Amino acid sequence: MTTTPPPEPRYWLMKSEPQECSIDDALAAPDATVPWTGVRNYQARNFMREGMQVGDGVLFYHSSCPEPGIAGLARVASATRPDPTQFDPESPYHDPKSRPDQPRWLLLDVQALRKTRLLPLAEFRARPELAGLQVLQKGSRLSITPVDAADWKRVVDVLDAAPPA
Repeated sequence: MTTTPPPEPRYWLMKSEPQECSIDDALAAPDATVPWTGVRNYQARNFMREGMQVGDGVLFYHSSCPEPGIAGLARVASATRPDPTQFDPESPYHDPKSRPDQPRWLLLDVQALRKTRLLPLAEFRARPELAGLQVLQKGSRLSITPVDAADWKRVVDVLDAAPPA
């Protein structure tokens, strides 16, 4: 009998507006786990549905704030399921065209592992070794982007090192 080895870990950069859910909010949640609601881009949704697996690493990125950047490390903590905010008329993420029997939008749970120093976007841009990250590509506005293993290691090494003077 042969067994298939588990898949290689995958890595992702996930953007959250800190006024919606910051790394501190995630760390303060029960089991440091939050549902990642409000994804309303088909490509980002497809990454969640088809690419993300429990245990994958996450760069927790604060966006749409005075100083955007990576604020912590997390992991994917659940499989996908329908995002209930799409059905709630009071939610800013309501989608009147989505139906419970055919939901358009998904969420998964993210577990915060640790807060890091802020790695601001300006520092990203100043580091040639991080130039391959999708978040730095012109026109990239996706809330979820894949990160390859080498870039993950580079980012974690930068986060663990002292910030530039």
